[in-house]
Amino acid sequence: MMLTLSLLRHAKSSWKHHGLPDHDRPLATRGEIDAPLMGRAMTAHGIVPELVLCSSARRTRDTVALVLPELKTEPRVVYEDALYHSPPATMLKMLQDTPSPVSSVMLVGHNPEIQALALDLIGHGAKLLLDQLAAKYSTAGLAVINFPASLWQDVSVNSGTLSLFLTPKDVKA
Repeated sequence: MMLTLSLLRHAKSSWKHHGLPDHDRPLATRGEIDAPLMGRAMTAHGIVPELVLCSSARRTRDTVALVLPELKTEPRVVYEDALYHSPPATMLKMLQDTPSPVSSVMLVGHNPEIQALALDLIGHGAKLLLDQLAAKYSTAGLAVINFPASLWQDVSVNSGTLSLFLTPKDVKA
C-alpha cells in the first residue's frame, strides 16, 4: 500500500487591511484565481484526498473553500488551530495520528513551515522538482509526496518520494 500526502500552501493573501490580525487576513484577488486553478490541476493529476487537515487561518480556509469544488470527490475537512504556523514536527505528529484506512491526506498550511515539512519528509524524488521546492514554495504551491507505508504512524523524516511539485505558474504555462 502507498500513502499520499499533498502539501498545499495557502493561496496569495491580501495585505490591504493593515489593522487585521495575521490569522484573519483574506485572500487577495490573485489567490481567489489561483486556488480553484490548483484544485483543477489536482483533479487532472488524479489527486483525490480523503482527508484535509487545514490551518484555522482565514486564508487557508478560503483556499480550501475554492479548491474543494474542483476535486472529484469531497474529502472530510478538519480545521486545526495547531496548524497555524506550527513547526514541522507538530504537523508530522498530526499526520502520524491519521487513522486507517485513510490513504490520501492534504495538509493546507503556511510558509516557511510547510516547505520545511516537505523538505524533512522527502528522501527521494526528481532533482529538478526538489530544487524548485527548496528554492521557493510559492503561494498555492502543491507538493505531492508518496510513502511506501500502509499506516501514517510509519511516516518519518526522509521516508517519502516527491512525485509532483506544482505552482500556479506551472499550471498557467
